[in-house]
Amino acid sequence: MILLTGVGVFLAWAMLVALEDIRHRRIPNSLVIGGFVSAFVLAGHNPFGISVNQALIGALVGFLGLFPFFVLRVMGAADVKVFAVLGAWCGPYALLWLWIAASLLAFAHAGTLVFATRTPVSALWQRRSPTMQIAGFRASPYAAFLVIPAALWCLYRIATGGMQ
Repeated sequence: MILLTGVGVFLAWAMLVALEDIRHRRIPNSLVIGGFVSAFVLAGHNPFGISVNQALIGALVGFLGLFPFFVLRVMGAADVKVFAVLGAWCGPYALLWLWIAASLLAFAHAGTLVFATRTPVSALWQRRSPTMQIAGFRASPYAAFLVIPAALWCLYRIATGGMQ
């Protein structure tokens, strides 16, 4: 029963993060803290079978893994914090694959924006104003791209009986 609670909490958290990022391009700190606390409270009984030690290491690896991108101003702080929370939920070993999947989603999103806005490729290297902008947003909802593969992995584990 507690495993089912962990699945529900994780999927609800992932859905809220994705919705907030897609709609507002901002993720409230309360949502990040709630996900972080839930990951540790449910450690050992979460859908990914992560212990408290693995959750701590995963959170640290997640934070340190994306922090350089934040320093270079390529990524927002919320993206880094969400990746740290995903590290706490999924463990350190899943983070590379989640990052790769999220980056592929972001690449597809950017390609779609270039096509939809009819942006010339030469404009991508100019430093004037935002190159692509739709509905007032110019950034990709990267936190949403991070949680989508994690949620799909969770659902895959449920469907294949991979949870114990």
